[in-house]
Amino acid sequence: MWLFLIFIAIPMIEIALFIQVGGLIGLWPTLGIVVLMAIAGTWLVRSQGAREMANLRNSFSELRDPSEPLANGAMILLAGALLLTPGFFTDIVGLLLLLPPVRRGVFAYVRNRVSVARFDMGPGPANADRRPGDVIDADFSVLDPDKTPTHRPSDWTRH
Repeated sequence: MWLFLIFIAIPMIEIALFIQVGGLIGLWPTLGIVVLMAIAGTWLVRSQGAREMANLRNSFSELRDPSEPLANGAMILLAGALLLTPGFFTDIVGLLLLLPPVRRGVFAYVRNRVSVARFDMGPGPANADRRPGDVIDADFSVLDPDKTPTHRPSDWTRH
């Protein structure tokens, strides 16, 4: 039911804002503002999205909890969709989601409402019974046998 109300309310808010702003400043300035917001939003989303991808990579490489960079990336993606949607209300919400303090607040609000039942970082069930130092017995076959050169080696490759 909430989703249905959102799909009804947002277009009505956008239409009302278009009528109000268009009545105050005119048609072409109103359309210009909407187009400029989409262009500026695209640039902001690209730059902040790249920064959050770097943060996500760092959290993985340092084995830190990746939930905040993932949430920031999702909020930046949502902000991009809202900024590309024509309208003043969606542009304002999209710009707010591009502000790091707003994203931190949204993340803190959602984190307090969500409880994680289990979170494991480790070898996983396939290697759970293996201890460090265990020997793994395996057979192998050579896929690329040593090749014999068809020409005399140059001074660059001679040892």
